[in-house]
Amino acid sequence: MVKHRMKQTGSDLVFDIITNLLAVAIIVIVLYPLLFVLAASFSDPDYVLRGEVGLIPKGFTLEPYKMVFQNGDIWLGYRNSIIYTVLGTMISMVLTVMLAYPLSRKDMPHRRLLTLFILFTMYFNGGMIPTYLQVRNLGLYNTMWAVILPVAINTYNFIVAKTYFENSIPKEMHESAMMDGCGDIRTLWSIVLPLSTSILAVLILYYAVDYWNAYFNALIYLNNDDLYPLQIILRNILLIGQTEQMGSNSVGMADKIKMAEAIKYSVIVVSSIPVLIMYPFVQKHFVKGVMIGAVKG
Repeated sequence: MVKHRMKQTGSDLVFDIITNLLAVAIIVIVLYPLLFVLAASFSDPDYVLRGEVGLIPKGFTLEPYKMVFQNGDIWLGYRNSIIYTVLGTMISMVLTVMLAYPLSRKDMPHRRLLTLFILFTMYFNGGMIPTYLQVRNLGLYNTMWAVILPVAINTYNFIVAKTYFENSIPKEMHESAMMDGCGDIRTLWSIVLPLSTSILAVLILYYAVDYWNAYFNALIYLNNDDLYPLQIILRNILLIGQTEQMGSNSVGMADKIKMAEAIKYSVIVVSSIPVLIMYPFVQKHFVKGVMIGAVKG
């Protein structure tokens, strides 16, 4: 059997070199801050404050992590973030699928008009003050629901799910299910969802990361320290560190600055662990789901 190889032209070779160089540059830009934070979290705070830490820990110590694990506020924020992420992702997935699936069906009346109304929210919203008043009037203020319900459906995620259902689930499959006596709910549960694991995994990752990193809604709608997510706790630690650095001439302030600096990087590492753990489980579906859900349309 004769193998044919395509000969690379000069322009193709230049293109490959430029592409590889850009890929390496992007990897370095993305990876360097992560490695620096990791190195700083294991380094002596004195070296970090003097800017002597690079990609390798200097003055290796586990003291910052000991302080993190002994800090009750951080563990409380960790627990709250896990609750918001798990509960919020479940609610968002249910609502997104319930909205996207009917509007993906060509026999749905006025589906184009309804889709336009939803797309409108990507570009225009009521604004922060009207939304705040609405949350307060609904009795959601200073409750966990104020963090979850206002962002329960992401319009982009809805578009991805709708596009996938529309282009990847054949119309004949719906007709066969109807002939077998399946209703719309049974068709969705028994046929559509099992065939949509790729896009569902992508949406779960998107929603989970959004909820885990969210802090703005909590900052506006929560006034109870016991409900603060981890991101608010981390923000407060950073602000305390900056404030104390401004008053570093005070007696005993140097030790507080070192403590805040030590905890800061270790909390960032600890707060990133859940997302890093979850990603490998959805990685195999990620590229396929994104390409099918976002490119077709």
